[in-house]
Amino acid sequence: MPEHIEPAASRLTEIIDAKMKRLDARRRRLPLEEIRHRAADAPVPRDFSRAISGPGISIIAEGKRASPSRGPLAQDLDAVALALAYERGGAAAVSVLTEEDFFLGSPEDMQRIREAISLPVLCKDFLICPYQVYEARAFGADAILLIAAILSDETLEELIALARSLGMTSLVEVHTEAELQRPPIPRAGAIGINNRDLATFEVQLDIFESLAPLAPAGRLLVAESGMRTAADIARMGRAGAHAALIGETLVRAEDPEKLLRTLLAGEEGRGS
Repeated sequence: MPEHIEPAASRLTEIIDAKMKRLDARRRRLPLEEIRHRAADAPVPRDFSRAISGPGISIIAEGKRASPSRGPLAQDLDAVALALAYERGGAAAVSVLTEEDFFLGSPEDMQRIREAISLPVLCKDFLICPYQVYEARAFGADAILLIAAILSDETLEELIALARSLGMTSLVEVHTEAELQRPPIPRAGAIGINNRDLATFEVQLDIFESLAPLAPAGRLLVAESGMRTAADIARMGRAGAHAALIGETLVRAEDPEKLLRTLLAGEEGRGS
């Protein structure tokens, strides 16, 4: 088990172990130097931070076929068609799960989506090394998710700096006060506060409310997990969220575009 993984988070460790095996295979197929060249040749990044900056609370709409907590959600999901519906529905950005084993995603999903829409695209995966950051950029990512719980301070600093050098926003995810107070956090492009405990998968919306006031001044804040209604989104907005990341609720909806419009129409903006 990698030293930066919390021993108690057994399911999270399982996910990271699977990711490392796939990463070894990808490195053999596409060496670091080649993936760096592809990253350099990728389309210019779109401004994720600006896109989610408001006014009011924005929605980062996420597509995923499955999750470790819920199992299969939409195994036959047409990722591009869903992303286009999100764009029509008013999403500020689209989050793409690229993890293969537990979310049934792929970097190729992200590439196809990035080519089909005009919104910024967030690569949501379990990124643990520079190779994956270059790979995300090579496949069109405009922003990347970095999960504080699985990264040492040194690695987190390195990946934030690398993302910035490639023109991408780093959305650094935290779940506890201790994670929020770690030294690299103020250098994040945006801070995601996850209402879901990655070890137990328990969701509590008051996690965002308790941590948001402790975040570094001037950072964009993204509420993650557990929001299902316009009232939930408005609640996060009043607590200081600039954006809400919504996945399962939209994926399961009969008409994701219509639901997204409804959620946006019902939000009440950010509190002071």
